[in-house]
Amino acid sequence: MSYPTFLNNYFAKQSGYFSNIRNLVITCAIFPFLTHASIADENFSQCKANLVERAEKAGFSTYITESVIDNISPIKRVISLDKKQPEFTQTFEQYINARVTSYHVRVGREKLKEHKALFDKLEERYGIPRQYLVSFWGLETVFGKHKGKMSVLNSLATLACDQRRSEFFTLELLNLFTLIESKQVVVEQLQGSWAGAMGHMQFMPTAFLKYAVDGDNDGKVDIWKSEVDALTTAANYLQQIGWQAKERWGREVKLPDNFAFEKVAFDKYYPLEHYKQLGVLQTSNRALSSYDIQAELYLPSGHKGPAFLLYPNFNVIMTWNLSKSYALSVGILANKLVGAQGIKFANSQKNQISRYSVTEMKVLQSQLNSLGFDTGEPDGIWGPKSRNAIRLFQLQQDLIADGYPNKEVFTAMKSSFSKVKSTLSYSHSKS
Repeated sequence: MSYPTFLNNYFAKQSGYFSNIRNLVITCAIFPFLTHASIADENFSQCKANLVERAEKAGFSTYITESVIDNISPIKRVISLDKKQPEFTQTFEQYINARVTSYHVRVGREKLKEHKALFDKLEERYGIPRQYLVSFWGLETVFGKHKGKMSVLNSLATLACDQRRSEFFTLELLNLFTLIESKQVVVEQLQGSWAGAMGHMQFMPTAFLKYAVDGDNDGKVDIWKSEVDALTTAANYLQQIGWQAKERWGREVKLPDNFAFEKVAFDKYYPLEHYKQLGVLQTSNRALSSYDIQAELYLPSGHKGPAFLLYPNFNVIMTWNLSKSYALSVGILANKLVGAQGIKFANSQKNQISRYSVTEMKVLQSQLNSLGFDTGEPDGIWGPKSRNAIRLFQLQQDLIADGYPNKEVFTAMKSSFSKVKSTLSYSHSKS
């Protein structure tokens, strides 16, 4: 078969371990149009049979298709954990307080001193500031204390057989087979998180396969036991996915009391100058700089909570973990490791921030959909579509358009539905 030019170039750069077919497995993680049908099936035995067929088509040996896959078994707890991820079930305040702790800061600073020579070398070669590498390390495994003890093979297979994200985890599993077959890893060492992430920095198989570096030059990459390999791989990964060496992740800012929310759409980037003109200040009350950079305004708890301007490097962090709460944790911890105070938002205002449950959010999403404000399929998660839908509803109702599901939004929605019911009742009585 023939491939587009960009794929031929991609294949040409790969190491001698793999055939073009196996390279295609890696590429499918980036280019979904090259993927096959899902292997997902509620019957795990049938799902394994589908996996064997998929692996055979990818060119794997009988060791993989008959021995490795045959020994895979499901882990029921994995599906439960997948549905209860803290990014979706905790408030921003709860999430940050549980991860950016005094312990993380103290031990993180110790690690900066312990590995100073290594970080000097990594910064020079990859351009990644050391505090970010240590921040990822602390958040992922508490500096190697909690690397995970679940079978990575079983975890990935369980998720691949579940319909929700089957194709993503199937590709991760196939890339793990490539690591096994090329003898970069052995089955016995494959322990990690419930989602299949491995080692000190919790790399997924695809990231390991594409970005692994033998940092200590011992002839192999061991992201479980070698801190040097793990940190070097992390630096290479961040550089390769677009980290801008001379830029920060973002910053906390102060919004004026009369901030024009209608002039800022969320999940959208504007020039920094745009925010200066709207009266946004640094937390020190100084003006924002005139640096030529794009920024996104993010309010994790609405206008009554802290406000952040997010720069392009924030999206690089989110490539590692697609959660804004996680990415903010990385940035905030990195700042504290080098002497910053963390979030400066006034503690006295925290009790003003209204909370909502997943059930309440699902109901609100359904109501917004019924009024023509598209939130997608109601799932109880306050994501980009819901932020935009709430913002448009707030603008319609002359509320502060911060995109957050606060008490005022729920009250206005209740009122809107009462009016709709009254109108319907009146129309029915007239007919």
